[in-house]
Amino acid sequence: MSDFLSNLHPSTERIDEERQRIEIELLLEGIYRMYGNDFRDYAYDSICRRITHATKQQGLPSVTALLERVLHDPDSMELLLRSLTINVTEMFRTPSLFQTFRTKVVPFLHTYPSIRIWHAGCSTGEEVLSMSILLQEEGLYEKARIYATDIDQEALEQAQSGRVLIGSMQQYTNNYMMSGGTGSFSDYYSVNSEDGNKVTFNRSLLDHVIFAGHNLVTDQSFNEFHVIFCRNVMIYFNRKLQQRVHSLFHDSLAQFGVLAIGERETIRFSGFEQYYEQISESERLYTKIK
Repeated sequence: MSDFLSNLHPSTERIDEERQRIEIELLLEGIYRMYGNDFRDYAYDSICRRITHATKQQGLPSVTALLERVLHDPDSMELLLRSLTINVTEMFRTPSLFQTFRTKVVPFLHTYPSIRIWHAGCSTGEEVLSMSILLQEEGLYEKARIYATDIDQEALEQAQSGRVLIGSMQQYTNNYMMSGGTGSFSDYYSVNSEDGNKVTFNRSLLDHVIFAGHNLVTDQSFNEFHVIFCRNVMIYFNRKLQQRVHSLFHDSLAQFGVLAIGERETIRFSGFEQYYEQISESERLYTKIK
């Protein structure tokens, strides 16, 4: 009887949660229909936290007020977009992955006359610079083309600059050495004379990189690749969207192409597990077999 009565008279907390969910769904639908950015299938708890933070950041009393603002103010939408897209990255992040890539994937790449690599969700470019350094050291860079894409235009512009905060260099140097780097990491960058807080990486590291906007949620395959890196992006997607992105990657990989995903991600239950063999389960490296 108590459960029946609680359904008739839901708690204030339950009402507030339902109201918030409705507001968020309306906001995401409005963003999609007005701007074409589709966050509707992002994991709810994650997107809810980011929207709540953005609402407070813009000094608004409710998500509904945020919806009204972004529908009428593109600048407000740009501010919200930066809150909804997470740019957490570092050079040679998870060094053991890059070490495994050197030993188990690089020999395979040497068998091709040219190679295409896609960094999907490249953020501010640290992973792209890492790949360029690795390819240079392994004698593969001259025959490589790296496609670096992201939904966040501001992040892409930062990536194209090749500039990184100097405070990160000690950590990045350690990552580089642990990843199997064969040179001196400091040879790849110089301290900016006009901005001592940043270093600029050698422009040659970006000579074979093509930066472009690409939305994993709505955009299609645009080339065939020998390697796809998409790490710690799909953890923010719900199951339906994860399956959609796995389908995109499968369509975009050449036969025996390599897929690298994040350490908290998996191809299990994606509907595509049978199309891959493990190169390293611990490093989330897979090769497409069909």
